[in-house]
Amino acid sequence: MTPSHHAAAGRFRNPWPNGALQRFSGVLRWQLDRLTKPLPAQPDPSVFRSVTPAFARPRASEDRVVITWVGHASFLLQIGGLNVLTDPVWSERASPVAFAGPRRWVPPGIALDALPPIDVVLISHNHYDHLDDATVRRLAANEPGARWMVPLGLAPFLRARGARQVLELDWWQEKGVDGVVIGCTPAQHFSARGFGDRNRTLWCGWALASVARRVYFAGDTGYHPSFGAIADRFGPFQAALLPIGAYEPRWFMRPVHLNPEEAVQAFRDLVAARRPATGRPAVMVPMHWGTFKLTDEPMDEPPVRVARAWGAAGLALEDLWVLAHGESRTL
Repeated sequence: MTPSHHAAAGRFRNPWPNGALQRFSGVLRWQLDRLTKPLPAQPDPSVFRSVTPAFARPRASEDRVVITWVGHASFLLQIGGLNVLTDPVWSERASPVAFAGPRRWVPPGIALDALPPIDVVLISHNHYDHLDDATVRRLAANEPGARWMVPLGLAPFLRARGARQVLELDWWQEKGVDGVVIGCTPAQHFSARGFGDRNRTLWCGWALASVARRVYFAGDTGYHPSFGAIADRFGPFQAALLPIGAYEPRWFMRPVHLNPEEAVQAFRDLVAARRPATGRPAVMVPMHWGTFKLTDEPMDEPPVRVARAWGAAGLALEDLWVLAHGESRTL
């Protein structure tokens, strides 16, 4: 039986009713609206803090999880004794060209050459703010022993840029890597790097489970009904990394990007499904904000709104980890 997220002609789709994507006419409407309606004022980039990272070298002990935010959806996750990178983007622009496209507002929280030895690289999908050609080439050269885990269809891209050990997974599949089980999870999004290749490769999130801790990295996603099922299959999670930015205009972005309020609801879905049996409550780590300006909301609005939604949900403020670029925190 063909999985519901597999479409005809080798393409993929969102299987939920609220996952229908805007057509090209919607893109035109959005751009015309930008010409006729005033956009909100943007902050000065200096409002975004950067701190010196404090990750473990060369690796954290197997019973600890250290989370360091590089920026946007790029993290160094140290879990089960492994060093894992998510959606690594170190280039100045999230773009196919070096002279145009969204420019980085804040430098990467860790210099690429300052990374510890990398064991695993996780890619959620092929958009330029999550999969960067130059970064892939540098990492493949610097870390020839790294294992790359990607959703269906992305292995040829990685191998063509020097990655040696590449494994494609479909939703709900998993693979053990030196004692850490890594699962490919559903997400509501789409894929494309140019004209004519829309949805020819899959998109996903990732779950990581060591003996002591479990972490969820949502990738890029809109709100969908499967967060509880993800926690039931791969949880309970001690930390959930969830996107909170790139959500306006809402009529256009709703299918593919969580807004802060939806991110809090997704967290509640994850935690309600399977709560950690012992120890502290699960934490949420917001991502996908404060690095590249992709949409119309003020760049500094997402963390304000997520904190407000977090409080309105009655959740403890110490369990919302809004990191500065470069900041490391330990579970």
